[in-house]
Amino acid sequence: MRRAGARGSSLFCICTEGRSGGGMHRFSGLAKEAAALPGCRAERKEPAVRFLAALVTGTTQPPREATPTPRRRPPTPGRAGPVRWSSAAKASAVQVQVPEKPPREKILTLESMNPQVKAVEYAVRGPIVLKAGEIEKELRKGIKKPFTEVIKANIGDAHAMGQQPITFLRQVVALCTYPNLLDSPSFPEDSKERARRILQGCGGNSLGSYSASQGVNCIREDVAAYIERRDGGVPADPDNIYLTTGASDGIVTILKILVSGGGKSRTGVLIPIPQYPLYSAVISELDAVQVNYYLDEDSCWALDVNELRRSLEEAKAYCNPKVLCIINPGNPTGQVQSRKCIEDVIHFAWEEKLFLLADEVYQDNVYSESCQFNSFKKVLYEMGPEYYNNVELASFHSTSKGYMGECGYRGGYMEVINLHPEIKGQLVKLLSVRLCPPVSGQAAMDIVVNPPVPGEESYTQFIKEKESVLNNLARKAKLAEDMLNQVPGIHCNPLQGAMYAFPRIFIPAKAIEAAKVHKMAPDMFYCMKLLEETGICVVPGSGFGQREGTYHLRMTILPPFEKLKILLEKVKAFHIKFLEEYS
Repeated sequence: MRRAGARGSSLFCICTEGRSGGGMHRFSGLAKEAAALPGCRAERKEPAVRFLAALVTGTTQPPREATPTPRRRPPTPGRAGPVRWSSAAKASAVQVQVPEKPPREKILTLESMNPQVKAVEYAVRGPIVLKAGEIEKELRKGIKKPFTEVIKANIGDAHAMGQQPITFLRQVVALCTYPNLLDSPSFPEDSKERARRILQGCGGNSLGSYSASQGVNCIREDVAAYIERRDGGVPADPDNIYLTTGASDGIVTILKILVSGGGKSRTGVLIPIPQYPLYSAVISELDAVQVNYYLDEDSCWALDVNELRRSLEEAKAYCNPKVLCIINPGNPTGQVQSRKCIEDVIHFAWEEKLFLLADEVYQDNVYSESCQFNSFKKVLYEMGPEYYNNVELASFHSTSKGYMGECGYRGGYMEVINLHPEIKGQLVKLLSVRLCPPVSGQAAMDIVVNPPVPGEESYTQFIKEKESVLNNLARKAKLAEDMLNQVPGIHCNPLQGAMYAFPRIFIPAKAIEAAKVHKMAPDMFYCMKLLEETGICVVPGSGFGQREGTYHLRMTILPPFEKLKILLEKVKAFHIKFLEEYS
């Protein structure tokens, strides 16, 4: 074997004698490595690379000694013509390349990841929604289905379902985002006044600056003023207001600061069943203890304090229950708690020394004429100083629901009262880690709590749009209740508020067995079949929690009226067919 080329090159010429006695040159070039070596001059690099490429394609001759000049060497007398390379020779040349190292093992795997995160489940965007996404892709590719579109009735995203934005809110946010529009005659003066006030509260008069971690001060003042008006004069302190990234951010933050202890002293959190899956997800992530209390389906999902007491006493055996969560109006159940019920809950929390969390994001969504929204803050105040000065309460609101439906802005607030002064400092510290909520979301929240009032230029249009949205939702709530109750094997309680129907569905034993074969909960099996056969995406009740042996689904009432009607007709036809197939 002899080395071809100058010192430092790793281009080799391997000469062997074949059995026939004829000479066969076999070359393997690690050209790139050779070119990178210190001993390989620039003029040697390109020929080496070109030769290796040509060798594999069978278009080259064996290499001659490289020379530092471009002059062609004279032919050697008696030298044979170009060498022809067999497939075996070319394969042999390629095979002698240095093999790649196997990929290093990943640091983050399912086995090494945070087990609390792995335990998190969020049914609203769970497996059935992923399946809906796959079906949408198939429809775009022209794959035939028994339907032409997927109707996503799984989530309360009003604008995605076709609801139009409130003009005044968008005007103010637009002015804050692009202040040059303040000179435009196309915007009403009351929208400009609000935009100027918000911008004056922002650093550099810009929505693009960070705000204080607790939120823009003038917006917190507007929130406090809104709470006072809503609650009939009950005082609200801007210092107790914390602007958040949607209500979810506030709920997560408060739970973070509440959870402590280990073993039997680990914090227990009482949540309603059915519940909004945010609560169970956060409890899992924080490794707290979920303590279920069941709403009474036979009494229109009412909250019974005797059930709270049962749940609390049982939980004391394995954790330290110290948080009680209430969702009013209810999600997914749509009930509106009576004032008497709220008083009973507050008395129970005071008696058992529980921290109250009142999720009130649907406070504008009350449809039943026999129901009225009462905030926990208002009822607490009216129960007297013994309660008002002692019960610790965090209340939450958002831009995402109500008549606004501005989910994407991620605007929200929480009011926290009777917090220990030292804990208040810890809360602000925790909030400061995420710097501040989106300032555009804070601006949107400001319009929710500081809308046009009678006498202002935008009031007439604003109130018309607001009432149109809420009246339309009330019509659709009644439509959903009536049509679902016409289906054999489906029962739906009155939709008093919020944005969802949560009907109970009868699933035959044969279907339950089929679900076991597919390793699914029976209502997941039902909802998956509904999706695959009709294109309707809803969420199984098992994702929200339900009494054992009962099955439900949650569907939003947000689609336009006529589309909702078609959706409900498809559900009816599917359910009748489902019962026939599995009975």
